[in-house]
Amino acid sequence: MTAREDLKTRLAAALAGKGAPSSDFDLNPGTVLPPNRKLRDAAVLVAVSIEPRGVRVYLTKRSSRLKHHPGQVAFPGGKKDEGDTDLAATALREAREEIALPDSNVEIVGCMPSHETVTGFNVTPIVGMLRGPFEPVPEPGEVAEVFTVPLDLVTDPARFSIERRRWRGEWRRFYTVPHGPYYIWGATARILRGLADRMG
Repeated sequence: MTAREDLKTRLAAALAGKGAPSSDFDLNPGTVLPPNRKLRDAAVLVAVSIEPRGVRVYLTKRSSRLKHHPGQVAFPGGKKDEGDTDLAATALREAREEIALPDSNVEIVGCMPSHETVTGFNVTPIVGMLRGPFEPVPEPGEVAEVFTVPLDLVTDPARFSIERRRWRGEWRRFYTVPHGPYYIWGATARILRGLADRMG
């Protein structure tokens, strides 16, 4: 079995279990969410690549000018458009637009349970493996930087910590998994923690 086949088998096995949806409120059990709230469908691409430095996951640093989550570390992704056939198509389109990743260079392995964000999105993480190398090009209006982190780092539950900050007048607790100069937290860290739990 090649390294790529082995990695695909590991990822597929991790995604096979159903699992429960996650949310930005998981660590805040006292939060009461309106039962009639309307969430917008969205998807992100968890793009995994075998590189000379090892197995890496692609992330972006969002532009500070964006309305939602400015300046934060995030997966390529966004809300579903009418023209998207499904959420995998949404994730692929967003990755193409944000970091110039061709659809043909991604093999979809599966998806994780959806994640609800504080900004009203129901985000489905789509996990895909890159078929070969590519040169990312950040979309200037949305992406300040494209970088990668080691898969082993972000799938090791011991590397995650829980922090808190004030949000809308209340303390909110959240996962973080820092890497070098990058502060990975919030929905992105929660999705990665979910993947870590599945691959553990």
